[in-house]
Amino acid sequence: MSEIPGPAYRIHTPRLVIRCWNPVDAPLLKTAIDESVDHLRPWMPWAYNEPEDLQKKIDLLRSFRGKFDLGQDFVYGIFNKDETRVLGGTGLHTRIGEGAREIGYWIHKDYTNQGLATEVSAALTKVAFEIDGVERVEIHCDAENVRSAAVPRKLGYTHDATLRKRVRAHDGTLRDAMIWSLLRQDYPSSPAAAVQIEAFDAIGRPIPLKPVLP
Repeated sequence: MSEIPGPAYRIHTPRLVIRCWNPVDAPLLKTAIDESVDHLRPWMPWAYNEPEDLQKKIDLLRSFRGKFDLGQDFVYGIFNKDETRVLGGTGLHTRIGEGAREIGYWIHKDYTNQGLATEVSAALTKVAFEIDGVERVEIHCDAENVRSAAVPRKLGYTHDATLRKRVRAHDGTLRDAMIWSLLRQDYPSSPAAAVQIEAFDAIGRPIPLKPVLP
């Protein structure tokens, strides 16, 4: 039987389904963002454009799906186990260059402080190294976002730098950004290497993981 390659369209963790967005998810996404907009605005500049109408969400998810299918960028929805509610959004972004991924995330206001961002980031870290075969994974966050910075710290990422006045906020001011990274050579000792996940391709076939040896 031939090996099934990535990307992972669907990932199962102990509490979550993390999967490629489909346009049919637009109503669930809109509900999640509308309910969380005040929670998201301090850290997510795009939240200042919310609420948007449903058609804009449909168009956005069509764009996400198109880029996913073309291998250009990998944006995921975070769902509860029966996929009746959107709990947030995440991604394995390609914008930091070849051989690397950047993980981003946001969580619905009703599901914060439950370790979901850490669970999601651990799963995507594992996918990045054991399916995509990258050499480096990064997490970027606002220097004042203490909760967000706790995620890479828990997973054994290294705080490489705090870049001053690097990210433009919605009001035009520049804010400091923290850069965290995990290298392939350090991944085996990360808590992410020990997490249990299942990953599936575009038609639902299981994708075998390739553990990284110390």
